[in-house]
Amino acid sequence: MGGSGFIGYHLAKKSIEKGWKVTSISTNKVKKLRHIKKVKYVHFDISKKKSLKKITSLNFNYVVNLGGYVNHKDITKTYNSHYIGCKNLVDFFLKKKLNAFVQMGSSVEYGKIKSPQVESLNSNPVSLKSTYGKAKLLSTNYLLQLYKTKNFPVTILRLYLAYGPKQDLNRLIPIVINSCIENKEFPCSDGKQTRDFVHVDDVVDAIFKTLRCKQARGKILNIGSGKPQKIKDIINKIKEISKSGIPLFGKIKLRKDEILNIYPNISLAKKTINWKPKISFNTGLKKTIKSYYDIKH
Repeated sequence: MGGSGFIGYHLAKKSIEKGWKVTSISTNKVKKLRHIKKVKYVHFDISKKKSLKKITSLNFNYVVNLGGYVNHKDITKTYNSHYIGCKNLVDFFLKKKLNAFVQMGSSVEYGKIKSPQVESLNSNPVSLKSTYGKAKLLSTNYLLQLYKTKNFPVTILRLYLAYGPKQDLNRLIPIVINSCIENKEFPCSDGKQTRDFVHVDDVVDAIFKTLRCKQARGKILNIGSGKPQKIKDIINKIKEISKSGIPLFGKIKLRKDEILNIYPNISLAKKTINWKPKISFNTGLKKTIKSYYDIKH
């Protein structure tokens, strides 16, 4: 699910390289930039239960749910895609014999829980302000309940901020890279907040390790670098590598309820699936900037 998206593309690409059969399910058709020849592309909306009939005849060993509406300002579509869609998927696959179901969760599920955030500390959906956060946490709770009652083979990977080549221009790093490559002035906050970024290749590695690890079933695992960085430092680093771009710090005000420091403790992922990020931020950033530069030239 979400096979036409950023992480979905990288996961499908790696799966094909491993010789796996891959079916990508998404609401929208895949962009030319992310099209992979050997992948079977199926298009429908998972929030509409009857539409899952399209995959009744297909067999699956593993399911990775990366699906969800990207524009979180649309409350209805966000809730339906991230919660109702997940619930429909799970109800469908309960009747199948899966080896593993990986749900891509989000750090937003922790709400205002202080960093470094650990998996044992869970917030209440009612306390979360964003519809996206509520939908993700409701999905997590639903899935874990099914693990307890029906032994559904689920693992929730609670993702922090992924970045890398071929990401859409609606996230911080690609927005800044694009502005710097074009040597534009661009508004940003004062950049004092810290965030955790993890390269998409490391995310894909975590997914593969989770699929193969029976000890991961019924668990929430944080997936991030565990090394928070100031947003201002990241923007300046991109500017330095690109040798262009004019960030206008302080032009965008932080929300009153914005949490300044968000980053995970990743020790449980290290222990459970023997995973830790291999790509340093410097290396990953240089590769990512080069990939966007290559597209433009």
